[in-house]
Amino acid sequence: MHRRSFLQTGLLTTSLAFQEKYFPAKKGFSGSSEIVNAGIGGNNTADLLKRIDTDCLALHPDLTILMIGTNDMNSRKYIPLTAYEKNLREIVSKIRGINSQVLLMSILPAYEPYLYTRHPQSFYAPEGHSGRKQKVNEVIKKVAEDYRQSFLDMDHIFQRIGNVGTGPDSLIQNEANSKKTDGIHPTPEGYRTMAVAIFEYLTERQLPLNRIVCFGDSITLGDGGTEGKSYPAYLKRLL
Repeated sequence: MHRRSFLQTGLLTTSLAFQEKYFPAKKGFSGSSEIVNAGIGGNNTADLLKRIDTDCLALHPDLTILMIGTNDMNSRKYIPLTAYEKNLREIVSKIRGINSQVLLMSILPAYEPYLYTRHPQSFYAPEGHSGRKQKVNEVIKKVAEDYRQSFLDMDHIFQRIGNVGTGPDSLIQNEANSKKTDGIHPTPEGYRTMAVAIFEYLTERQLPLNRIVCFGDSITLGDGGTEGKSYPAYLKRLL
Protein backbone atom coordinates (compact mmCIF):
# COMPACT_ATOMS: atom_id res chain seq x y z
CA MET A 1 0.00 0.00 0.00
CA HIS A 2 1.38 3.39 -0.96
CA ARG A 3 0.99 5.87 1.87
CA ARG A 4 -0.47 9.23 0.97
CA SER A 5 0.87 12.10 3.04
CA PHE A 6 -1.27 13.86 5.63
CA LEU A 7 -0.56 17.03 3.70
CA GLN A 8 -2.04 15.37 0.59
CA THR A 9 -5.12 13.85 2.19
CA GLY A 10 -5.88 16.22 5.06
CA LEU A 11 -6.83 13.19 7.13
CA LEU A 12 -5.62 12.92 10.70
CA THR A 13 -5.01 9.97 12.93
CA THR A 14 -2.69 9.62 15.88
CA SER A 15 -3.24 5.97 16.69
CA LEU A 16 -0.26 3.87 17.74
CA ALA A 17 -0.98 1.36 14.97
CA PHE A 18 -0.86 4.15 12.39
CA GLN A 19 2.46 5.40 13.75
CA GLU A 20 4.07 1.97 13.81
CA LYS A 21 2.86 1.08 10.32
CA TYR A 22 3.70 4.30 8.54
CA PHE A 23 6.39 5.85 10.71
CA PRO A 24 8.82 3.07 11.72
CA ALA A 25 11.51 4.06 14.18
CA LYS A 26 14.24 6.11 12.58
CA LYS A 27 17.52 4.22 12.29
CA GLY A 28 19.85 5.27 15.07
CA PHE A 29 17.02 6.88 17.04
CA SER A 30 16.25 5.52 20.49
CA GLY A 31 12.53 6.17 20.23
CA SER A 32 12.36 8.80 22.98
CA SER A 33 12.74 12.51 22.40
CA GLU A 34 13.45 15.30 24.85
CA ILE A 35 11.03 18.10 23.98
CA VAL A 36 11.02 21.53 25.65
CA ASN A 37 8.04 23.86 25.38
CA ALA A 38 9.71 27.28 25.32
CA GLY A 39 6.61 29.27 24.40
CA ILE A 40 5.64 32.41 26.35
CA GLY A 41 2.38 34.24 25.85
CA GLY A 42 2.57 37.71 24.33
CA ASN A 43 6.07 37.28 22.94
CA ASN A 44 7.19 38.82 19.68
CA THR A 45 10.54 38.52 17.90
CA ALA A 46 12.13 41.16 20.14
CA ASP A 47 11.14 39.13 23.22
CA LEU A 48 12.57 35.93 21.74
CA LEU A 49 15.89 37.66 21.14
CA LYS A 50 15.98 38.76 24.78
CA ARG A 51 15.60 35.22 26.08
CA ILE A 52 17.11 33.12 23.30
CA ASP A 53 20.33 32.44 25.22
CA THR A 54 18.67 30.92 28.28
CA ASP A 55 15.50 29.44 26.76
CA CYS A 56 16.93 27.97 23.57
CA LEU A 57 20.69 28.10 22.99
CA ALA A 58 21.67 26.94 26.48
CA LEU A 59 19.57 23.80 25.98
CA HIS A 60 21.66 22.75 22.95
CA PRO A 61 18.76 21.51 20.83
CA ASP A 62 19.39 19.30 17.82
CA LEU A 63 16.28 20.87 16.32
CA THR A 64 14.46 24.12 17.10
CA ILE A 65 10.85 24.46 15.96
CA LEU A 66 10.12 28.16 15.55
CA MET A 67 6.75 29.86 15.17
CA ILE A 68 6.75 33.59 15.84
CA GLY A 69 5.04 36.60 14.31
CA THR A 70 1.45 36.57 15.54
CA ASN A 71 2.12 39.23 18.18
CA ASP A 72 4.48 41.14 15.90
CA MET A 73 1.56 41.76 13.53
CA ASN A 74 -1.55 41.60 15.76
CA SER A 75 -0.77 43.08 19.17
CA ARG A 76 0.04 46.40 20.76
CA LYS A 77 3.66 45.19 20.54
CA TYR A 78 3.43 45.51 16.74
CA ILE A 79 6.75 45.36 14.91
CA PRO A 80 6.96 46.64 11.30
CA LEU A 81 7.79 44.07 8.66
CA THR A 82 11.36 45.22 8.00
CA ALA A 83 12.21 45.08 11.72
CA TYR A 84 10.41 41.72 12.02
CA GLU A 85 12.54 40.24 9.23
CA LYS A 86 15.74 41.60 10.81
CA ASN A 87 14.80 40.06 14.18
CA LEU A 88 13.81 36.74 12.62
CA ARG A 89 17.09 36.50 10.73
CA GLU A 90 19.01 37.19 13.93
CA ILE A 91 17.06 34.49 15.78
CA VAL A 92 17.73 31.90 13.08
CA SER A 93 21.39 32.93 12.80
CA LYS A 94 21.92 32.49 16.54
CA ILE A 95 20.26 29.07 16.53
CA ARG A 96 22.29 27.94 13.53
CA GLY A 97 25.36 29.21 15.38
CA ILE A 98 25.07 26.31 17.84
CA ASN A 99 24.50 23.84 14.96
CA SER A 100 20.83 23.34 15.72
CA GLN A 101 18.64 22.77 12.70
CA VAL A 102 15.57 25.00 12.48
CA LEU A 103 12.04 24.23 11.36
CA LEU A 104 10.25 27.53 10.70
CA MET A 105 6.47 27.52 10.54
CA SER A 106 4.16 30.09 9.01
CA ILE A 107 1.76 31.80 11.40
CA LEU A 108 -1.85 30.68 11.54
CA PRO A 109 -4.94 32.27 9.99
CA ALA A 110 -7.26 34.24 12.26
CA TYR A 111 -10.98 34.95 12.38
CA GLU A 112 -10.88 38.63 11.50
CA PRO A 113 -14.22 39.85 12.97
CA TYR A 114 -12.92 38.95 16.44
CA LEU A 115 -9.67 40.81 15.81
CA TYR A 116 -11.58 43.95 14.90
CA THR A 117 -13.18 43.98 18.36
CA ARG A 118 -9.67 44.45 19.77
CA HIS A 119 -8.11 46.65 17.11
CA PRO A 120 -9.72 49.01 14.60
CA GLN A 121 -9.38 47.92 10.99
CA SER A 122 -7.12 50.93 10.50
CA PHE A 123 -4.55 49.13 12.69
CA TYR A 124 -3.99 46.78 9.74
CA ALA A 125 -3.86 49.52 7.11
CA PRO A 126 -3.10 49.68 4.30
CA GLU A 127 -2.96 45.95 3.42
CA GLY A 128 -5.54 44.64 5.91
CA HIS A 129 -5.05 41.69 8.25
CA SER A 130 -4.91 39.03 5.53
CA GLY A 131 -2.46 41.05 3.47
CA ARG A 132 -0.22 41.67 6.49
CA LYS A 133 -0.28 37.98 7.43
CA GLN A 134 0.63 37.00 3.88
CA LYS A 135 3.64 39.33 3.93
CA VAL A 136 4.78 37.95 7.30
CA ASN A 137 4.51 34.38 6.03
CA GLU A 138 6.40 35.28 2.87
CA VAL A 139 9.22 36.63 5.05
CA ILE A 140 9.26 33.43 7.13
CA LYS A 141 9.51 31.27 4.01
CA LYS A 142 12.22 33.49 2.52
CA VAL A 143 14.31 33.37 5.70
CA ALA A 144 14.02 29.57 5.75
CA GLU A 145 15.17 29.41 2.14
CA ASP A 146 18.04 31.85 2.66
CA TYR A 147 19.37 29.86 5.62
CA ARG A 148 18.58 26.53 3.91
CA GLN A 149 16.36 25.47 6.76
CA SER A 150 13.03 23.66 6.81
CA PHE A 151 9.70 25.42 6.33
CA LEU A 152 6.24 24.06 7.15
CA ASP A 153 3.27 26.05 5.88
CA MET A 154 0.94 25.64 8.85
CA ASP A 155 -1.16 28.54 7.60
CA HIS A 156 -1.98 26.54 4.45
CA ILE A 157 -2.93 23.46 6.48
CA PHE A 158 -5.32 25.46 8.67
CA GLN A 159 -6.76 27.29 5.68
CA ARG A 160 -7.51 23.95 4.00
CA ILE A 161 -8.94 21.95 6.92
CA GLY A 162 -9.30 24.36 9.82
CA ASN A 163 -12.83 25.67 9.16
CA VAL A 164 -11.67 28.97 10.66
CA GLY A 165 -14.81 30.79 11.66
CA THR A 166 -17.68 30.61 14.15
CA GLY A 167 -18.62 26.93 13.88
CA PRO A 168 -17.91 24.39 16.63
CA ASP A 169 -15.57 22.47 14.29
CA SER A 170 -13.23 25.43 13.81
CA LEU A 171 -9.64 24.60 14.73
CA ILE A 172 -9.29 28.17 16.02
CA GLN A 173 -11.00 29.08 19.30
CA ASN A 174 -14.39 30.78 19.07
CA GLU A 175 -17.54 31.18 21.13
CA ALA A 176 -19.01 27.89 19.91
CA ASN A 177 -16.05 25.67 20.82
CA SER A 178 -14.40 27.49 23.72
CA LYS A 179 -16.79 30.26 24.84
CA LYS A 180 -14.17 32.82 23.79
CA THR A 181 -14.13 35.51 21.14
CA ASP A 182 -10.53 34.53 20.51
CA GLY A 183 -10.02 33.97 16.80
CA ILE A 184 -6.25 33.34 17.03
CA HIS A 185 -5.36 30.38 19.26
CA PRO A 186 -5.94 26.75 18.25
CA THR A 187 -8.41 24.46 19.95
CA PRO A 188 -7.08 21.16 21.37
CA GLU A 189 -7.95 19.57 18.03
CA GLY A 190 -6.07 22.39 16.33
CA TYR A 191 -3.00 21.61 18.41
CA ARG A 192 -3.30 17.92 17.54
CA THR A 193 -3.50 18.90 13.89
CA MET A 194 -0.29 20.90 14.24
CA ALA A 195 1.49 18.06 16.03
CA VAL A 196 0.57 15.44 13.44
CA ALA A 197 1.66 17.71 10.57
CA ILE A 198 4.97 18.44 12.33
CA PHE A 199 5.47 14.76 13.19
CA GLU A 200 5.02 13.71 9.58
CA TYR A 201 7.27 16.50 8.32
CA LEU A 202 10.08 15.61 10.74
CA THR A 203 9.83 11.92 9.96
CA GLU A 204 9.66 12.18 6.20
CA ARG A 205 12.65 14.53 6.07
CA GLN A 206 14.57 12.65 8.76
CA LEU A 207 15.22 15.74 10.86
CA PRO A 208 16.93 15.19 14.24
CA LEU A 209 14.52 14.05 16.94
CA ASN A 210 16.59 13.53 20.08
CA ARG A 211 16.44 17.03 21.61
CA ILE A 212 13.84 19.51 20.37
CA VAL A 213 13.08 23.04 21.61
CA CYS A 214 9.73 24.50 20.55
CA PHE A 215 10.37 28.25 20.64
CA GLY A 216 7.64 30.85 20.29
CA ASP A 217 4.68 32.66 21.81
CA SER A 218 1.34 31.57 23.29
CA ILE A 219 0.52 29.42 20.26
CA THR A 220 3.56 27.31 21.20
CA LEU A 221 2.81 27.50 24.93
CA GLY A 222 -0.78 26.24 24.66
CA ASP A 223 -1.92 25.38 28.18
CA GLY A 224 1.72 25.04 29.19
CA GLY A 225 4.43 22.42 29.37
CA THR A 226 4.62 19.20 27.38
CA GLU A 227 1.89 17.27 29.15
CA GLY A 228 -1.28 19.25 28.44
CA LYS A 229 -2.94 20.66 25.34
CA SER A 230 -0.24 22.22 23.16
CA TYR A 231 1.44 21.14 19.98
CA PRO A 232 4.68 20.30 21.86
CA ALA A 233 2.68 18.06 24.21
CA TYR A 234 0.95 16.19 21.40
CA LEU A 235 4.22 15.96 19.47
CA LYS A 236 5.91 14.43 22.52
CA ARG A 237 3.23 11.72 22.61
CA LEU A 238 3.72 10.96 18.94
CA LEU A 239 7.49 10.69 19.32
